[in-house]
Amino acid sequence: MRKTRTIIMGAAGRDFHNFNVYFRDNEAYEVVAFTATQIPNIEGRKYPRELSGSLYPNGIPIYPESELPQLIEENDVDQVVFAYSDVPHEYVMHKASLVNACGADFRLMGAKATQLKSDKPVISVCAVRTGSGKSQTTRRVSQIMIDLGYKVAAIRHPMPYGDLVKQKVQRFATYADLDKHECTIEEREEYEPHIDNGVLVFAGVDYEAILREAEKEVDVILWDGGNNDISFYKPDLSIVVADPHRPGHELKYYPGETNLYLADVFVINKVDTAAPENVITVRENLRSINPTATIIEGASPLFVDDPQGIQGKRVLVIEDGPTLTHGGMAYGAGWVAARRFGAKEIVDPRPFAVGSIKATYQKYPDTGTILPAMGYGNDMVKDLEKTINASDVDMVISATPIDLTRIIKVNKPMQRVRYELQEIGQPTLEDILKKKFEK
Repeated sequence: MRKTRTIIMGAAGRDFHNFNVYFRDNEAYEVVAFTATQIPNIEGRKYPRELSGSLYPNGIPIYPESELPQLIEENDVDQVVFAYSDVPHEYVMHKASLVNACGADFRLMGAKATQLKSDKPVISVCAVRTGSGKSQTTRRVSQIMIDLGYKVAAIRHPMPYGDLVKQKVQRFATYADLDKHECTIEEREEYEPHIDNGVLVFAGVDYEAILREAEKEVDVILWDGGNNDISFYKPDLSIVVADPHRPGHELKYYPGETNLYLADVFVINKVDTAAPENVITVRENLRSINPTATIIEGASPLFVDDPQGIQGKRVLVIEDGPTLTHGGMAYGAGWVAARRFGAKEIVDPRPFAVGSIKATYQKYPDTGTILPAMGYGNDMVKDLEKTINASDVDMVISATPIDLTRIIKVNKPMQRVRYELQEIGQPTLEDILKKKFEK
């Protein structure tokens, strides 16, 4: 029988996972290519033979997504699997229409085919959009579980933008591990806060191998989701974070809406800075999809070292990169902090942008007067440093979760903005986790 010739559309994350757990050793399929988008500089390489298994001794090429129609025709492709996240439903159907017009089937893979099972309890933290507050929610959950007497590992959604063979299984316990694995800014933003809290972090490419390594060391697996993807592991408790700064997005983005159906617990985050009517809209939308899930409201209060030092200053605001780019947010915690603590002006960084940072603004023109902390490689980190240092400002306000001065040299005073999840009212995450997991 002819094998089903397949292309997997991705962004160096979900696509590799779907291949590993479903297609790698599956004689019924032949994956002829991956395509790549969203993340800079990840196309033009191969998914290596060391990871692709005995059916793919030469590895699998990765092409730009823009070449998809040509690839379908040249490779006589039967189906295309869509495997990346945080995109509008309409966008997904535009891709489906293109694929169908080229003669191939269009496929979205569900939880049954892609979720791995652990022999340890799994708590997943996912979201309806990137930038909703998964990271601080995950940190809050990890601390509660540690207080209950469990050893916890956070397994982070993949960000393998370097040598895929070296990144097969990664373990992070110290800052030295971040340097050892040559982590990007985006990776450091997710790993450093866990390390600061004494929580082991695992990540990489092969998420079954990663899971088995983590199970050797801990009592509980905490899935720390990326974008609005669904969990790679079958959870015993599914927590989904929603963002009232983007009301309605919980029903309009893929696969964020899938997470709504899968949730046991919703956390409506940022209620302290959102309009009350937006909080109500989000709550009603969550209830319409999943009326049995528990809803928690939470805040992300902001902390800076010297609030008075911001007053009257012309400031450059730096925010988490993906939240501003494909996350579509026009502002974040740094912008709120600058306004709250009396900055005279939030200076537009775009006139000072160079290289890849300038290209990022061109690709995402709605980003606005905020600097996304883009750093997918050394060249991009250097461009970020040059853009910051060229900016005509009195102070830099950085709302990324890491200390940027460990990576770049900044020639201006800098204040970091920190934020953690605080539940409002009852029930709390502690109430729910104690009820389910207390020894």
